[in-house]
Amino acid sequence: MAKTLKFIDLFAGLGGIRIGFEQACIQKNLKPKCVFTSEIKNHATAIYKYNFFNHCIAGDITKIHENEIPDFDYLLAGFPCQAFSTAGKKHGFNDTRGTLFFDVARILKHKKPRGFLLENVEGLVTHDRKNKKSPIGNTLQVILNVLEDMGYYVCWKVLDAKDFGIPQTRKRIYIAGSLDKKFNLDNFENFSSTFKSIKEDGLPPFDTRFTKKIISLFPDIKELSGKAIKDKRGGENNIHSWDLELKGKLELIQKKIMSILLKERRKKKWAILKGITWMDGMSLTLDEIHSFCDFIEKAKLKVYLDDLVNKKYLKLEHPKDLVEINGIKKRSYATHLEKGYNIVTGKLSFELNKILGDDSIAPTIVATEADRIGVIDKNYIRRISERECLRFFGFPESYKSNINSKDLYDLIGNTVVVPVIKKVMERII
Repeated sequence: MAKTLKFIDLFAGLGGIRIGFEQACIQKNLKPKCVFTSEIKNHATAIYKYNFFNHCIAGDITKIHENEIPDFDYLLAGFPCQAFSTAGKKHGFNDTRGTLFFDVARILKHKKPRGFLLENVEGLVTHDRKNKKSPIGNTLQVILNVLEDMGYYVCWKVLDAKDFGIPQTRKRIYIAGSLDKKFNLDNFENFSSTFKSIKEDGLPPFDTRFTKKIISLFPDIKELSGKAIKDKRGGENNIHSWDLELKGKLELIQKKIMSILLKERRKKKWAILKGITWMDGMSLTLDEIHSFCDFIEKAKLKVYLDDLVNKKYLKLEHPKDLVEINGIKKRSYATHLEKGYNIVTGKLSFELNKILGDDSIAPTIVATEADRIGVIDKNYIRRISERECLRFFGFPESYKSNINSKDLYDLIGNTVVVPVIKKVMERII
């Protein structure tokens, strides 16, 4: 008879960590049994119960005492990382109070399971780093210290989903621990795939003025593969709002001005001239713009720029400087400096901001943008489907959604990649 491994699933979301753990157990001829789950989002609990046979879900883990949790062998948690206000003061376990990691730590300390797996964003590695030469920041160091002080062999690694057969670039940190043995998260067998491997065919087109404009620019629709639609960056794989004339008709000279300004506004020399801290994308005055657009008479240049402001391709604003208010550094308008022209860069104003073709690998999918990924399907463009979203994270075909698309996209942008969890857990168990 297969040995049973009991586990708890915290901050459960869609249940991706649970699925990866269960797959790893089955691979090792072990019987997984979830004895406790915690999640606070209503739409997450709805889809979780739907896929895990109406499994009972506890609410806010911060309000659940560790004595209320059954004994278990492994703790799984894709915990949200809040700021560690006291991290680095060498208070050990107490340094984590006020953060959700504290709840993970108090349960581990009380229950002492055989092992655990924690998953978080890559930025956790350098969060609260005082010395830029240090490989990790204070936050991660405190987490590792707390876990090791409990007697665990701890290992961490940033792994990318695209190396595990998933057509998505998604780097996440995996922190794993075991009471039994040392292990590492190095040298996994890597293999890649493209969007074609998860694509559904023949779904309804996304037929709008926006998509028609895009297709009109590319008679060979395959050339749209891998294109991004945003105004913050340039490059040959980027389409801008002014290329599409989405906000109004433009003259060719205005498009040229926009393309030049897009690059110039990022140069550090302007911050030095203005006496402010550099930021990636500063407003520039008429005189500053004329210095690199001197092929246009200055008065005429102003007419072109003001028209771009009226059509909301540009905005007129003071440059921003980095200031400290009550000990907190933030960007604030330097109102003593002349207003200048800056590009309106809100990418969420576009109906789609990325187009995938068969050979594409998707960028990191986030909650706010999951429904803004377009797909080339035959000779038209459509939105990414719910099933494709789930496949981007390695969910099995048996996993079904019983919630609306908006809520699913919200959860999918914050979930884990199942095949990565499976491979990591095979090392631990």
